[in-house]
Amino acid sequence: MTTLSPERVTLSRLHAPTLQTVPDAVAENLRRVRAATTARIMAVVKADGYGHGAVTVARAAVDAGADWLGVTNVAEAVALRDAGLTVPILSWLNPSGVDAAAAAEHRVDIAVGSVEELRQLIADAADPVRVHLQLDTGMARGGAPLEEWPELLRLARTGRGRVEVVGVMGHLPRADEADPAANAAAVLRLRQGRDAVLRAGFGPVLVHLAATSGALTDPATHFDLVRVGAGLVGIDPSETTVLAGASRWTAPVVHSALVPAGTAVGYGGAHTTDRETHLSVVGVGYADGIPRELAAGAGVEIAGTRHPIVGRVSMDQIVVDTGAVLFPRGAVATVFGPEGGAVPSVQEWARWAGSIPHTIVTGIGARVQRSVA
Repeated sequence: MTTLSPERVTLSRLHAPTLQTVPDAVAENLRRVRAATTARIMAVVKADGYGHGAVTVARAAVDAGADWLGVTNVAEAVALRDAGLTVPILSWLNPSGVDAAAAAEHRVDIAVGSVEELRQLIADAADPVRVHLQLDTGMARGGAPLEEWPELLRLARTGRGRVEVVGVMGHLPRADEADPAANAAAVLRLRQGRDAVLRAGFGPVLVHLAATSGALTDPATHFDLVRVGAGLVGIDPSETTVLAGASRWTAPVVHSALVPAGTAVGYGGAHTTDRETHLSVVGVGYADGIPRELAAGAGVEIAGTRHPIVGRVSMDQIVVDTGAVLFPRGAVATVFGPEGGAVPSVQEWARWAGSIPHTIVTGIGARVQRSVA
């Protein structure tokens, strides 16, 4: 067998596709929310911190003054505890059920939105678990209807010693309209739910309803606490407040060529060049989170200029028309970032995809490396 000597082995070194999180931007966004409310702030870091790294976002938010953390399930909360975060944590979706022992051990509050959920938690809890009773305030997507509230409260009373009611919560269905009138019915319903809880002998309780949009646009929804998730990473669904982009996605040019006019690009030849031009292949595709269906005008930044994406998005690659410039293999393309100018924003990508910014940042695949600025 012949073995290549070390001097004959050449490694191809490219800038790996990377999503870089900017903690200073998270902190700035927390401060902008703080300026809009006197309520306490819960930093919601579900979906791995909206794709930005749950621990990284949580630490930046807590260091900037967040009072609580919010997650999807107890396992996410335990990971935050293991990372050294000690502030109160609420888990309120729990799609796989609740590990009552872990919730009690790691001091994780649990949201309960039905009689069935509460009955199960009482049965499972050996040590007391703190619960936030969730009221359906107009979403029909979770939370007990007000009509079931008396039975929920009766069960909570019988379960004392296994569960401790410490909160009341709801969710706003139309806060992104930035119109307080759209939130009025939900505010009234939550007040009714809170009052019933207090009359039943529970209290004091922490009352919370608003997420990012409500926190930024409607003080009547703030109650004791606001839950801010998307806003931490620079997304305001109400589009009323300019927030700081908290991430930068870069990827390498892996191939470039000069092609003549009339060259078909990509699967199906969906694009044909109308002139002699340079094409660069960038090493990310729909498996990495680039939306497959994009409107005309989608592009990336390379060397200070935005260049259009042409042809269909492939699983692992996109093709960019760079005109008169031939970029070498290894040149760095910025898919999105906080810089502005030629660098696209997450919001632009959402418009190109006919979606919302949340789907862009949470859809970035595992092949994309993560780093922290």
